[in-house]
Amino acid sequence: MTNTEYGHLPAVRLSAPDGAQATITLFGAHLVSWKGAQGHERLFVSAKSALDGSAAIRGGVPVVFPQFAERGPLIKHGFARVSNWRMTASGIEDGAAFALFELNQSDLAPELAAAWPHAFALALRVAVRDSELAMSLEVRNDGAQAFPFAAALHTYHLVDDIAAVRIIGVEPAALTFTGKHDQPYEGIAGTVFLESGAGKLKLEQKGFTDAVVWNPWAADAAAIPDMGDDEYRRFVCIEPARLGPATLDPCAVWRGEYRVTPA
Repeated sequence: MTNTEYGHLPAVRLSAPDGAQATITLFGAHLVSWKGAQGHERLFVSAKSALDGSAAIRGGVPVVFPQFAERGPLIKHGFARVSNWRMTASGIEDGAAFALFELNQSDLAPELAAAWPHAFALALRVAVRDSELAMSLEVRNDGAQAFPFAAALHTYHLVDDIAAVRIIGVEPAALTFTGKHDQPYEGIAGTVFLESGAGKLKLEQKGFTDAVVWNPWAADAAAIPDMGDDEYRRFVCIEPARLGPATLDPCAVWRGEYRVTPA
């Protein structure tokens, strides 16, 4: 693990013995770069994204909690992706470089804590080796009352051309793209396949019961301030999600796992 910066944000870089690397900013515990052992970047980040903490990062893997999109009273996608997390552990395990990041109520800005007054603890683990990315997200209720929550890992997969992308496992037939797509899929069995010009990936999820697929296409991309007009061609979002909202009882823990490997 090496301390570094990403834009103007403090970050850590993980390096596995086989050469795989990942970069995670403390702002949002946001995975902004993942390179396999062969050195190829696998995640998209917009060239127009703010990298100074003034706004959520556009791309990579934002952590969505405790609200998905505008499905609730909080800011879009919740506060996890715009809060400063703490790295609490790192190392090498089974050949993978890993780091653990944590966030709780005391870490939130006052206005965010006031908007969601529940005692909670989040733990995000990121690990890389060879051509594999493994992530897990734990949510713990440290309060005396149950609370509702949603969670997702909003992954922006880097692709050569969105027109060549096929997603298998969310619809009866392979999903292809000829325009805007913004669709939640509930009750995903646990494995989705992404085919693109960069090869085929196997996306496995456990605990996350749903998936969301998104690409804004040309018109919507042009209206997004932190996205270039043509950048929609270079990514597809496939998000392991627990849309719910689920209810977490006092002292209970929910865990979601996500693993990306070559298919």
